[in-house]
Amino acid sequence: MSGMEIVALARGHWEAVSGVFREGIATGEATFETACPDWAEWDASHLTACRFVALAEGRVVGWAALAPVSERCVYGGVAEVSVYVAAAARGAGAGSALLAALVAASEREGLWTLQAGAFPENGVSIALHRKHGFREVGTRERLGKLAGVWRDVVLLERRSPTVN
Repeated sequence: MSGMEIVALARGHWEAVSGVFREGIATGEATFETACPDWAEWDASHLTACRFVALAEGRVVGWAALAPVSERCVYGGVAEVSVYVAAAARGAGAGSALLAALVAASEREGLWTLQAGAFPENGVSIALHRKHGFREVGTRERLGKLAGVWRDVVLLERRSPTVN
């Protein structure tokens, strides 16, 4: 995607970000979520320093962010990855650029482990994470129901080679 730019996600991006999120939810292959939260809820649940949007011709075509996995101090360096790309922009490199920015920011913030979960059917997401140094650590079978159907989740993680 020519002219793509990765910038920090700001409050002003939320309308477009939530639209991309809703597209991902609608696929039934991206998340167990069935509704997009409002800005206040989303903002409170994600790390401020590790959130980005991909802009193409000034328009948001994707977003990525990290959420803490626990409030317990032992997990202070562990975060969960979210990457979403608008349907019209998929396959053009936005997801890869966003995940690269997220990995770099996480290391600047001292995070040592990033984790992600993907439905096994979402091969694109699994391949994207592997491309950026994530490894598959297992599958949680029948982890939850989506639209009344039990779904498995492939767990992926990336241990930083630079944060000790």
